[in-house]
Amino acid sequence: MTGSAIIMMIIAMLVLWGGLVLAVVNLSKSDAGQVEELHRDL
Repeated sequence: MTGSAIIMMIIAMLVLWGGLVLAVVNLSKSDAGQVEELHRDL
């Protein structure tokens, strides 16, 4: 693999894993009451 391919792979991995981490943090901060309301609406 060339250097530019490795850099692009690292950037893509950071974007994907960073999004996953942000989603988990956002879910953990949400209130339990809000989650119940969302389930009722669905």
